[in-house]
Amino acid sequence: MKATQDIIARVRRWATDGSKAERKLASLVLRDLAYVSKAPIADIASRAGVSEPTVTRFARSLGCEGIRDFKYHLAQALAVGGSYLNPAPLQREEREERVLATVCGNAVAAIERVRSGIDMDTVGSIAEQISAARSILSYGSGGNSSNMAMELHNRLFRLGLSVIAHSDGQMQRMTASVVTPETVVIAFSISGYSPSVVDSVRTARHYGARTIAVTAPGSALAQEAETLLPFAVPEDSNLYKPTSARYAMLAVVDLIAMTTAEAIGPSVLEGLRRIKHSLAVVNVNDPKLPLGD
Repeated sequence: MKATQDIIARVRRWATDGSKAERKLASLVLRDLAYVSKAPIADIASRAGVSEPTVTRFARSLGCEGIRDFKYHLAQALAVGGSYLNPAPLQREEREERVLATVCGNAVAAIERVRSGIDMDTVGSIAEQISAARSILSYGSGGNSSNMAMELHNRLFRLGLSVIAHSDGQMQRMTASVVTPETVVIAFSISGYSPSVVDSVRTARHYGARTIAVTAPGSALAQEAETLLPFAVPEDSNLYKPTSARYAMLAVVDLIAMTTAEAIGPSVLEGLRRIKHSLAVVNVNDPKLPLGD
């Protein structure tokens, strides 16, 4: 079986579509993955109420070479996604308040972690590089990081800066190949191991661009970038809640954007005024509304 294949999905299919013996074994695997990944074949067969050859045939029907390969893939599945298989039941009491407290509380905690730990000297250095750049490339791959790359684009073009965001790996690699020393590349990655982002920052630096990474310290991306703004917001164990790290990274984007605007100075205000004026024609003309949001 290839490492990329999902053995749990296959087991779940046998739990409903297999023979009687296969359904017994599949149910045992899904009920106690840790046990099956370690127990001797005789114990597995006894607990499922089947013969040992049936266990071997079951393993091979899943695409495994044998029992040892079967247990290896089960252990791998347990390590990668075991917490998603048998989660604790949801508590329905006071559900709305619990969800509200969890989402908002963790978002606030993530932003406070940024506030207490970020190096504003580094943010200031990044802002100076961006404000002096002839062009800016913003990279990010995956749900959170690609959104942050686009959000930086949204913030910086309003300041009159030439900025483009790319989340497509091929575009990241191609644009990194045609940078100049007047280009600034800023890359976002929570893990720091997105291949296209790491490769593109390496390529851009090779061709003389200034490279900046907002990512986990010690990661592959952190090692490739010229300037590192460390980002590390640990996740909690709630499997149902979207990640709170994106609130923290959004705060970092806003810190960079505001510091860059102040580094450029009052000249950014004319562009912001023009944007506000152009949108007033098609939107509600309320000066209190966010600019273009």
